[in-house]
Amino acid sequence: MATQVKEIKEQQQKYSEAIDRSFQSAVGRLTNGISPAALTLAFFDWYIHLSIHPSKQMELLDLAQENFWHLVSQYVGQLYGNATGEYIAITTPHDKRFIDESWQQFPYSFIFESFLLIQHWWHCAATHVRGVSRHHEDVVDFTLRQVLDMLSPANSPFTNPEVQRAAIEEKGENFVRGFENFLDDMRRYQMNEPPAGAENYVIGENIAVTPGKVIYRNRLIELIQYSPATAEVYAEPVLITPAWIMKYYILDLTPKHSLVKYLVKKGHTVFMISWKNPKKKDRDLSMEDYLDLGIMSALDVISAVIPHQKIHLVGYCLGGTLSAIAAATMARDNDNRLASMTIFAGQIDFTEPGELGLFIDASQITFLENLMQEKGYLDTHQMAGAFQLLRSNDLIWSRMIHDYMLGKRKPLTDLMAWNADATRLPYKMHSEYLRNLFLNNQLAEGKYLVQGRPIALTDIKIPMFAVATERDHVSPWRSVFKINILTVGNVTFTLTSGGHNVGIVSLPVKKTKRHYRISMLKEGDRYIDADTWYKITKPSGGSWWPAWEKWLTEQSSVMIEPPPVGNENAGFVPLEDAPGSYVLQK
Repeated sequence: MATQVKEIKEQQQKYSEAIDRSFQSAVGRLTNGISPAALTLAFFDWYIHLSIHPSKQMELLDLAQENFWHLVSQYVGQLYGNATGEYIAITTPHDKRFIDESWQQFPYSFIFESFLLIQHWWHCAATHVRGVSRHHEDVVDFTLRQVLDMLSPANSPFTNPEVQRAAIEEKGENFVRGFENFLDDMRRYQMNEPPAGAENYVIGENIAVTPGKVIYRNRLIELIQYSPATAEVYAEPVLITPAWIMKYYILDLTPKHSLVKYLVKKGHTVFMISWKNPKKKDRDLSMEDYLDLGIMSALDVISAVIPHQKIHLVGYCLGGTLSAIAAATMARDNDNRLASMTIFAGQIDFTEPGELGLFIDASQITFLENLMQEKGYLDTHQMAGAFQLLRSNDLIWSRMIHDYMLGKRKPLTDLMAWNADATRLPYKMHSEYLRNLFLNNQLAEGKYLVQGRPIALTDIKIPMFAVATERDHVSPWRSVFKINILTVGNVTFTLTSGGHNVGIVSLPVKKTKRHYRISMLKEGDRYIDADTWYKITKPSGGSWWPAWEKWLTEQSSVMIEPPPVGNENAGFVPLEDAPGSYVLQK
């Protein structure tokens, strides 16, 4: 009898949990994955503290009066032709909405300055309210900015002089073309097709074309070995681990933008992990599966194909985080197969995740877990939507103006085509990643478990090279810089211009606006902070690739004859030509 009662209660509990998950999943579809509870808590925290903060209220009142009288003087001055022309509106260097000359003419100058002053006032209202948690403050400020950006005068044909000028000159044809562009985009979205222009980039034909073979495949990865391009190669091969949030060929785009081709031409034997695009049946793939079936399996294959040689491990973004986990695990287990480790725009400390942290708290993660529970993975549209919100002016509103109001299409680049070729994230792995790393920061705190035992980043003694980018909204460079204080080996740190992707894809060319800062952080530099390092490290012009390749050769030993692609004696024969099959999965 007691057993039956227990079983009934357990069954009831399962039904209750299923109802909760189904309800929250339905809400999530309406809110595009944003937790209403997390948003409400943030605004409630802000509002309550602001309501008992009279000095902040007086400060905001003074600022509103100052802005009002400034605008009145500007308006009256413009009417009578004696305006000062001095704008006090605050914007950022990357805000391109009002740079056209037509915005400097009255009344548009008055309109855009009014908007920027209102936007700045709300930023002041949302920030520096004593008692509000930092996370809630960031959420409120970010949310208000999204709402105001949506209401920007640049987004309306009635207040945007560029759109009005185009409409007059083209007699409204820009709106016709814009509507056609809108319908085409909607159709592509509904049919899950790539954006216009992506058909010009075909994997294996004009992108991801560096010659090579798939020499190994398991349920999660394909391992590509690239064909040598020099008479001799460095003895130590290079294993590149891209993030599985993206397809690997960002590092092998068109030949002029291919890091793989660059390394092969410099005499390196390069291996690349190509991740499977998971489906519902792969829901239970875990972080440890990505470690075991991914990096560790690839290292085992490389050690069999090219025996008795150490390996340079390279990781990009989430692949960089996994590379650090792998290196720490190998150090703990006295596995000395690594010659060096390089991380491109990857974090090992998550206390400062940047604006991506806006979507990370216990409420939001629980909400995402309920959404993923139904499908078995995080949908690519949800992931893309989150990243677009981080740069809404560039990725949403400016595109709406350009494509739908001006009726133009920007030519799609190879990097843009790759960016539209997203992948899914399995339920279990993504949940573990968010909770263990982002939420609880277990890796940096020495609490991360591999095979049931903790690993420590301080066990990593091999030379390390870390690359960060100045405008990275995914892995902020000051966060990446913390590798200096979390490890004990020598770290060569490089900060390059650009963002998370553009900063990494940086082929050396003669004429370029790109630059980078680089220095080796030795034991005596452990306590230097990121901003001080930035001030004392002089920039160098051009791409950082040559500096890294030089460092890579310094960590290598001798030149040898190129090894064969695959190793039949070890049981690893070429399965098919690169780029393989997994990269083609939709």
